[in-house]
Amino acid sequence: MTGGGDVGATRGTGPERLDPRALRKEFPLLAPDRPGGPVVYLDSAASSQRPRAVLEAMDEYYTTTHANVHRGVYAIAEEATRRYEAARVAVGRFVRAPRPATEIVFTKNVTEAINLVAYTWARKELRPGDAILVSELEHHANLVPWLMLAEERGIELRFLPLAPDYHLDLTDLDRLLDGARLVALSAASNVLGTVVDLEPVVAAAHRAGALVLVDGAQLAPHRPVDLGRVGADFFGFTGHKMLGPTGIGVLWAREELLDAMPPFLGGGEMIRDVRTDGFTSNDLPWKFEAGTPPIAEAVGLAAAVEYLERVGLERVHAHESALTAYAIDRLRDAHGEQLTIFGPEPDPLRRSGVISFAFAGVHPHDVAQVLDTRGICVRAGHHCAKPLMRCLGVGATTRASLYLYNDEDDVDALVDGLAEVRELFA
Repeated sequence: MTGGGDVGATRGTGPERLDPRALRKEFPLLAPDRPGGPVVYLDSAASSQRPRAVLEAMDEYYTTTHANVHRGVYAIAEEATRRYEAARVAVGRFVRAPRPATEIVFTKNVTEAINLVAYTWARKELRPGDAILVSELEHHANLVPWLMLAEERGIELRFLPLAPDYHLDLTDLDRLLDGARLVALSAASNVLGTVVDLEPVVAAAHRAGALVLVDGAQLAPHRPVDLGRVGADFFGFTGHKMLGPTGIGVLWAREELLDAMPPFLGGGEMIRDVRTDGFTSNDLPWKFEAGTPPIAEAVGLAAAVEYLERVGLERVHAHESALTAYAIDRLRDAHGEQLTIFGPEPDPLRRSGVISFAFAGVHPHDVAQVLDTRGICVRAGHHCAKPLMRCLGVGATTRASLYLYNDEDDVDALVDGLAEVRELFA
């Protein structure tokens, strides 16, 4: 999983560590001579930047190979098909899928991956009175599809509550699982940085006869994922948060579940035969990939996977953990009285590099706009998690999110930028 390369690595007396300055040279948008001036990019939880290797892989595909897949028998069509299916296997290898050639379904993002499960497995299997268990920290992508299903089918939606330490409160887990058919959880919060301890939830869900869906959008880009150890039945993630292009996401599911699920969209590619009185679905995974798929995007995602494997996700995780602890310490030291940070204390296992905060009574949009004048990119808003905002008692937060190309200088720039916010709004 870690790869054998030394991209952005420096050596010391201990294990190799990342050198974000060296890594940034691989990202055109982070170049110091960028048109419009350099940026301090602290919004990777929304969408990461892309290294040159990803951009070049997509450009090379378009300029040398582009043709539709699975249909042509001429040379470049067969090469396009080979690259597309090789990307599927590469992505499956990245999360250690048992059968990547059949269990990895390409979608346009993790939102579509979750909706695919909601519109196929859930609408086939669930009946009025069945329950789905989610949590209070979910992104709308892992909440709204279940709200729609609850309204349509009379499904009961239950919630794992948030504890005062910003982790999930599992005290009543067994009671909440009684009668539940599905547990749908984010592996890591895009607001709080909470990394969910999935193991006890997955084990309890399976004992209760429920399946488990994991939204891995905020986990897969940042630390190694082994689907065998996760133990979920469905797992989704998205390319644009892990150095890949927009427009492509991934659903993994156990082969027997995918086999039993009806198609999601109808059209070309997802069929084996069509008659005037019906159709026969294609084999896995193509029965869920109607129409022309995101071929160039799959090629780009495979390049992103290769890049992350060369860098080493263990090193990415270690770097982000140390940088998150540094950032929280610096923010509190410089702005403690004016600053409220929403999220757990730094912890390499249970916290990610997402830092949401309220600052000195200043609206998050104003904070973000002042920081933007200094070339600092942060997120402001409800982060597609309005129920969680209500739990926190706020309408919005400012969010800085860290990734492999960030370093202490970026954190220091954020701290200094908040000093300007304080001066302007004092």
